[in-house]
Amino acid sequence: MVVRIVLGLEYDGSHFCGWQSQSTGCGVQDALERALGEIAAAPVRVVTAGRTDAGVHAIAQVVHFDAPVARPDSAWVRGVNALLPPGVAVLWAKPAAADFHARFSALRRSYRYLLLNHAVRPALLHGKVGWFHQPLAVERMREAAALLLGKHDFSAFRAAECQAKSPVRDLRRLEIARHGDLIVFDLTANAFLHHMVRNLVGCLIYVGKGKYAPDWIQTLLEGRDRTRAAPTFAGDGLYLSAVHYDSCWGLPSGGRSFPRWLDNEG
Repeated sequence: MVVRIVLGLEYDGSHFCGWQSQSTGCGVQDALERALGEIAAAPVRVVTAGRTDAGVHAIAQVVHFDAPVARPDSAWVRGVNALLPPGVAVLWAKPAAADFHARFSALRRSYRYLLLNHAVRPALLHGKVGWFHQPLAVERMREAAALLLGKHDFSAFRAAECQAKSPVRDLRRLEIARHGDLIVFDLTANAFLHHMVRNLVGCLIYVGKGKYAPDWIQTLLEGRDRTRAAPTFAGDGLYLSAVHYDSCWGLPSGGRSFPRWLDNEG
C-alpha cells in the first residue's frame, strides 16, 4: 500500500545549484530523491513546500512523497541521512493523509535573511550571510518595512522570470533586528514571488544607507516597476525558516534549535 510521507529537512544551499532537480543532478531535490530511492529500492519523486535558488539555505523545508514500500520512520531519517551528502539532512519523517500536499496545504511561509553590516567582508560566515560594508540605519529600514505589510501587488519586487500567475501577496511580518554587526530580517507571507525577499532586502538596504527616504518603498509599490527598485541582493544570507500548516495535519513545527540569530522565530 502506498503511504504519503512528509519530511522536514535542512540544507546548506551553497553546496547545490538550488532546490529543483537538474539534468546534471546538482539540486537538493536530486540528492534527496537518490537517497530515498535507495531506501525504497524504487524511484521516488518528492514535492516541496517552496523551491529555493542556488546559494539559498533552509532551516525547516517540508516535502512529501508517496512511499512505494513500507519502511519505519527511522529509515526515512537515519537511513536516508546516511546516503545524503553532508550539506543536507532529514530532521523528521511522519506519515500523512493522502490529501496532504507540501505546497498547497501550506498556509504561510517564513524566511530569514542574515546580513553582516561591517566594513570587512565575512570569512568564517562566507556563504552563510549577506554582506554590506556601509553603516545602515535600522530605524529608517523599519519605517520603510512597515509600508510593505499587508496585501499588495509586489511587481516591483519580483524577478523578471517569475512564473507566478499573480503578483499579489499578503506580507504578514517584516521585522528587522540588529545583533551587533548582524542585521536579521524576518518575513512571513502567504507565499513569496521569485526573488521577492532578496529584492525587498536590497531596497531596504538602499533606505538604510540613506540613498532614499523610507517612503520610496511606497513609490515602488505603487509604480509596480521592477527596473526602478534596487538590484537583487545576494542569496548567501537567505534561509527558508518555516512552513506553516494547520494543526490538523499534526506536523512538527520549525527545525532544530539554533543560536538566537539563526533559530526560527516565524
